[in-house]
Amino acid sequence: MTDDISTASVDRPWPAGGSPAHARPDTPAVSRHYRSWLPTWGLIATKHLELRKRRVLMIVVAVLTVGLPVLVLGLRLVFHTVDARSYGPAGSPAVFAFLCNPLAEFGFIVAATLGATAGTSDLTDGVFRHLVTTGRSRLALYLARIPAGLAILLPLVAVAFAMVCLVTSYEGVPQPTVININGFSVPAHLDQAQLESWITAHPGQAGEAFANGPGPGPAGGGPVPVPTASVPTLRRDIATVYRDYASDEAGQLNPPVNEMVKIGLWIELYVGVGFIVGLGLGSLIGQRTVPIIVLIALEIIVTPILAAHVIPYFLDGQRLVVGIPLDQLRPAGLAVGQGGPGGGGPGPGRVLFGGRSALNIPPMPTWAMITVIAGWIVGWSGIGAWRMVTRDA
Repeated sequence: MTDDISTASVDRPWPAGGSPAHARPDTPAVSRHYRSWLPTWGLIATKHLELRKRRVLMIVVAVLTVGLPVLVLGLRLVFHTVDARSYGPAGSPAVFAFLCNPLAEFGFIVAATLGATAGTSDLTDGVFRHLVTTGRSRLALYLARIPAGLAILLPLVAVAFAMVCLVTSYEGVPQPTVININGFSVPAHLDQAQLESWITAHPGQAGEAFANGPGPGPAGGGPVPVPTASVPTLRRDIATVYRDYASDEAGQLNPPVNEMVKIGLWIELYVGVGFIVGLGLGSLIGQRTVPIIVLIALEIIVTPILAAHVIPYFLDGQRLVVGIPLDQLRPAGLAVGQGGPGGGGPGPGRVLFGGRSALNIPPMPTWAMITVIAGWIVGWSGIGAWRMVTRDA
């Protein structure tokens, strides 16, 4: 056991002329070492070890982060190897999105569980009083849990996501040079200016591809064709046309490397926020069961409802729930086919930091999105630290 949490000789009287190394923790000789609010490396390592020793919890964390990609991709690789004609390649854009979204959702829940456990472990193990009597700063005791827990979660999430990226890139479908929009082939990898040039050069094909498609006909009849869009109309609405083009492209092509990096960082942020909130709420309440239940309900019940419906006169209140700005920050590769009033119809919403809103409510300004996310991180860290400092030993 390191000297950071050693409590064996706290109440032992030392001679008045004893050396500083054997002095009480509250004496001036060692007060700076014990009372610093910054956690030492030894204290962080000790908290990390305490969490890793909870084997059942570690197994659950590993299964819910790495287990799902291993199971799904492993089965797809086996099926494709055994019968390539009946089963397609293991990787595809659809499989990539299918695995990354649950990785973020389950990651938040697992992170909240680990955070609540880290925030209450000293109380449930009955060692909080002993830690306090060493003279160690309570703030340092709390802050040490943050890097200790993230050092477990973030590498596991990174391994799982790297596995998904590798299989998608090297065991996926060959990347086409064109994409299918309303049954017409349009070149892939165009930026907005290139798409506008292509529309000008191919007016007939562009008008058919970017029309709204056939509408419903009379009862018992077939669909009524919608007139094709004219080139001037498409050029005037090029921003909307390009957004629809980008949405279709993201759904038919593997995400490029830079998009995979954005998705990976977004998942890590999502998981990190879950851990910080779970840690603060666990420290505040003093036991882990209630925080875990509350955060699971927040993730799988409250956030989806608030993201899907505009509550009259409560839109700003909806935006204060951390899942809303995190969903708004969701990268384009994971927001395909979603959107709504906030994004102007089907497909992802406005581009934010290279991401696209996955919400069905009007998006918030970028500064507000950043403020809400940072507020939850700083706020719950402050609440948890305050409760740690003021709790009776």
